[in-house]
Amino acid sequence: MNGTIRFIGKLSFVVFMLLLLFSFAMFQGGFVSWFLFYGSLPIFLYHIGLLLYPVKKWHVSRTLSRYVVRSGDRVQVTLRIKRTFPFPLYYCVIEEILPDTLQRTDHPDERYRYLGRPERMHTTRRVKKITFPGFRRMIEIPYEIEGIPRGEHQLRAVRMRTGDVFGIVAKEHIFQVEDQIAAFPNERPVSISERINSYDQGAASSRAMNLKNTNVASGIREYTPGDKFSWIDWKQTAKKNTVITKEFEQEKSTDTLVVLDACYNERINELAFESSVELTMSLLESIQRQTSQASFLSIGRETIYFPLDHDPAKKDWIRRHLTRIQPGGEVPFSVKLREEIMKIGTGANMLLITTQMDHEFPRTVKQVKLRTKQLVVIFIQARELISRDEQAMIRQLRGEGTVVNVLSEDELARKLIEVNIV
Repeated sequence: MNGTIRFIGKLSFVVFMLLLLFSFAMFQGGFVSWFLFYGSLPIFLYHIGLLLYPVKKWHVSRTLSRYVVRSGDRVQVTLRIKRTFPFPLYYCVIEEILPDTLQRTDHPDERYRYLGRPERMHTTRRVKKITFPGFRRMIEIPYEIEGIPRGEHQLRAVRMRTGDVFGIVAKEHIFQVEDQIAAFPNERPVSISERINSYDQGAASSRAMNLKNTNVASGIREYTPGDKFSWIDWKQTAKKNTVITKEFEQEKSTDTLVVLDACYNERINELAFESSVELTMSLLESIQRQTSQASFLSIGRETIYFPLDHDPAKKDWIRRHLTRIQPGGEVPFSVKLREEIMKIGTGANMLLITTQMDHEFPRTVKQVKLRTKQLVVIFIQARELISRDEQAMIRQLRGEGTVVNVLSEDELARKLIEVNIV
């Protein structure tokens, strides 16, 4: 309604000015009056044509160099505008309407440097380009998005503005052009100080290159081609007068549960949370490479449990979940963890990744330890933001025999993240 009123008002103004000049020429007469009228006539006709020109019939498309990236990467974007009728335009302002999810930047090196100042990673992105199309039918606007943060970013609309030289006529239209950029969390090399092995406990055999563990012998048998020289049992060989080799128990995979704290807290550090998501993805990949069975439990606004079992499809589900996840929920993490741990079987090793500790956290850890074989807490936070209460809880947990890894700026900035499990 407002657009129609503005259109009628501008059209009436242009027609009124044209009639005013015509009336002046008719009553005044003479060469100068008619010269002024005919000299202004093309300008007013252009304004009328611009008012009637159907800008909304333009075809606008967007092309991305990549639709799936890692957090911190860059994407080349090209906007293409195709016009069916080449009406002459003096200028055209093209603006990409960016979502709120892109109003921050993510550069892995700077993320760890500013871990204690997460507001430094917030930015105001504006993509606004001016072009002078003239009579061209095709207009291309290239631009680049740098430092894409983790998440799914919806590019939905492009705003176009154009008008005349004098500013009498201005036209604007928003074109709905939908595309999506998915930025997966980075996977970093992780060093686990001691490999967790178990025997007769895991549900699946290890897929390591060497399936035999030469430290645990389960019996003896006659030599067969392919057995290693070190497997020969010399005492039994001498007794039986034939080559006897040791038979080893096949190593079973360890059941490991990785738990991510995605609960919202008013003191939550956004950069620490991003680092926790990145570390979760890296740990799951590292544990899988060590041939252990890993499960994943995400506790936040929603609680989601992923059993892996070396299934590539489930790995992709976890990657997508870690791409979308954001802190949420009103129930504290300690409370939700106590509720969820009762639903999961006992005997697994647990890696608990969190960025915050409340007064209920030590009590929750005690209850969790009763249902797990081994519990390792990984606490990620900027050194200057670790409160005295959290420092006291860390000392208390360590004094009670719980392994607590504190990862701050120095530890996260290294090329290899070290996680101690003993």
